[in-house]
Amino acid sequence: MTGHGAADTRGAEGGPGPPFAVAAGAGAGTGGPPAAAPAGRKGGEWARHWQYAELPGLDLLRARYVRHSFPRHSHDGYVLGAVTGGVERVGLPGGITDAGHGGIIMINPEVPHTAQAGAPEGWSYSTLYPSEQLVAGIAAETTGLTGTAAFTEPLVDDTLAVHLVNGVHRAAEEGNALAADSLLRIVVARLLRRHGGPLPTRMPATAGARTAERARALLEARLTAPPTLEHLARELGTSPFALLRAFKNAYGMPPHAWLTNARIRRARRLLEAGTAPADAAVAVGFTDQPHLNRHFTRIVGVPPGAYRRERAGGARTYKTAGEGAS
Repeated sequence: MTGHGAADTRGAEGGPGPPFAVAAGAGAGTGGPPAAAPAGRKGGEWARHWQYAELPGLDLLRARYVRHSFPRHSHDGYVLGAVTGGVERVGLPGGITDAGHGGIIMINPEVPHTAQAGAPEGWSYSTLYPSEQLVAGIAAETTGLTGTAAFTEPLVDDTLAVHLVNGVHRAAEEGNALAADSLLRIVVARLLRRHGGPLPTRMPATAGARTAERARALLEARLTAPPTLEHLARELGTSPFALLRAFKNAYGMPPHAWLTNARIRRARRLLEAGTAPADAAVAVGFTDQPHLNRHFTRIVGVPPGAYRRERAGGARTYKTAGEGAS
């Protein structure tokens, strides 16, 4: 590592010279992994899901999971997960893939996926969730991609990219905005140049796809009081099983799973605005706060209370394994 400035992009792109360099204060060298988990949590599950105000359009998650598993869900932005220990098993539309230490998981917006441990010891990772707008800006400046940028491979082994993702987390945790922003742009540009392409054009809409789109719009409009599958199918002029098939073909999950995912997305926006979890639960259609807690924790990886506190500026590391937030 050198101390020549914010970042040496030559090395970050695989050219001559050091991987990257950051001129930062004491302890802000971003070459290693983020700071270790707090004492007492190393043997169990823990997670921190947060935002750094100096990096708009980005969520960060750093966690170790053993028993926790993510049900099928999707994001409205991208997922860049750097595995730092153990094995993460990810279920994608194209099949199951295992990511070990040094692996980078890349998932495009609205791609349904699951995640769970692929080894008895679970997995540790640092994840970036950049928005579509953030990735589009980096792609426009650093690549020749046209249209919406996408990652063409779900998993690559790239220890330098893992190094850079960890660097973003560490710099953000230390309040080093220049380093965090520089490293974020370097790693996204690196991955786009090596594994990027235009988002595939959607196939012409079939009758089933149009039905699924109408069903989605109706569910979105009735998030707090959705109809039964039979009533929804009747309203759309189809049968329940035909609607199930069409919806799953279009969105990668059945309507009830999509509805839960949509409720969690809306709950996140409410929690980010300062809404109490109990009020957010009712506002998005869950029966009560425990109902929200269960689904929110499974999909987001931390409970809604910890998520809201992070957005309010109170750093929390959530201990899973039944220990609650601290």
